[in-house]
Amino acid sequence: MSRIAVVPGSFDPVTLGHLDVIGRAARIFDQIHVLVVHNPAKTALLPVAQRVALIERAILDADFEGDIVVTSWSVGLLVDYCTDVGASVIVKGIRSQVDVAYETPMAIVNRNLAGVETIFMLPDPAHAHVSSSLVRQVAGLGGDVAPYVPKAVADFLQHG
Repeated sequence: MSRIAVVPGSFDPVTLGHLDVIGRAARIFDQIHVLVVHNPAKTALLPVAQRVALIERAILDADFEGDIVVTSWSVGLLVDYCTDVGASVIVKGIRSQVDVAYETPMAIVNRNLAGVETIFMLPDPAHAHVSSSLVRQVAGLGGDVAPYVPKAVADFLQHG
């Protein structure tokens, strides 16, 4: 039986911290689905299709081993997607106690709804302070985001 996991997020934009979690998850599971989800509580900088394309480029550039699928999901529950692809695990990167407090209730509900477990993965400490919202803010004010995002994302944010 294949061990399939879903790594969901808004990835607006994908950061080096996200890539760190994706790469480590890819070494643990047989297949990873990097799932760009719409978060109605956030105002997006990039359209979903652009986020998917940038993640695909970043994963290619990182030369990760493993079976990694990048796609999006905008209708229904995350566990519905997990069930559709046969995933029994959701992998979430967490940076702080704030993330744990936010993610824990969702993890419990996902387990109750569909038996899908959630694994919390800590980022590399070098990336623990970086969030997509911080990157959006720095980029919006003309700052250099290259230390925080994959090259493809930095190039896109600089040159469009």
